[in-house]
Amino acid sequence: MATSTRLTIEDFEKLPDEAVKHRELIDGELVDVSGNNLRHNRLRDLLVRLLAQLVEKQKLGEIISEQEFDFDGNAHGPDVSFISEAKLPSLHPTRRVQPLVPDLAIEIESPNDTFISLTRKAQRYRSCGAREVWILSPEARTAHFYSEKQNVILDENAEFRSGLIPGFSIRLGDLFDRI
Repeated sequence: MATSTRLTIEDFEKLPDEAVKHRELIDGELVDVSGNNLRHNRLRDLLVRLLAQLVEKQKLGEIISEQEFDFDGNAHGPDVSFISEAKLPSLHPTRRVQPLVPDLAIEIESPNDTFISLTRKAQRYRSCGAREVWILSPEARTAHFYSEKQNVILDENAEFRSGLIPGFSIRLGDLFDRI
């Protein structure tokens, strides 16, 4: 019986860009993740703009998109991440996978995503220390919000807020209407 060698974060770091494009490292294996469509990209970029304004103005930290982080030996790249001011010195500008967990991880559902894969990611992000996780579904016009205080599903009429970014509040329907 053949055994396969599981990849580590350090192995993932050393792979050529072509080998890791649209892939994450999950339980030692390279796993394809869906490519982004225009609606996905528009929502990601809109969230970056909205959140970055507040984060920069209040000097809370940094908003980054499509950056891999080390989630207990797994390399995941949330669509949008917030890193608090206290964690900024731990960022390494030349590393593919950052050796920390963002305070906020946002995933936007893509056509090829499954609910179970996104839920597993949210659970992993939270268990590794992400304080908030958002899963946004443009198709269903909903958001799954996971935090230290609550886990809720919000519909398009709900006001969406973050405890990590004071002043951020938007009705979900308005957010989805902008893409």
